[in-house]
Amino acid sequence: MTGHTFVSGDYVVYPAHGVGKLIGSEIHEIGGHQLELLVINFDKERMTLRLPIAKAKAAGLRALCSPMDMSKALETLTVRTKQKRTMWSRRAQEYENKINSGNPCSIAEVIRELYRNHSDSDQSYSERQIYQAAIERLARELAAVESIDENAAVNKMESILQAA
Repeated sequence: MTGHTFVSGDYVVYPAHGVGKLIGSEIHEIGGHQLELLVINFDKERMTLRLPIAKAKAAGLRALCSPMDMSKALETLTVRTKQKRTMWSRRAQEYENKINSGNPCSIAEVIRELYRNHSDSDQSYSERQIYQAAIERLARELAAVESIDENAAVNKMESILQAA
């Protein structure tokens, strides 16, 4: 694979599922062709993903972000923005796309935009669900980057949000 070479035991980010641990690789014969697959375990979801190495880059598989990139994402939590006036269904789709992009700064934008209503009882069920998905996704990567547990990562993000 071009670019980053992954090693068993590495934490990797698969955009649609977040942080997983690379278990190794396997060779499978499919339709008479030998196919090398990366095996990634997503402990929290109790899921194992087998991804053809040839498709890993196109699927967006990447190494954990650097501590500097994580700092930029956390900084995004402090930037105030104007509430968008678009329909909730359109914003919800946009938020889902940002979460599934795997980009820490995009995920932080979703958290920041939905946080101001987090303590608000008027927040809809779907807003709370999307907020929760975003904060869990970023917390997993923050925890892996800083070698802390997920609860500590969530607490760190929420204290940044409260201070902003």
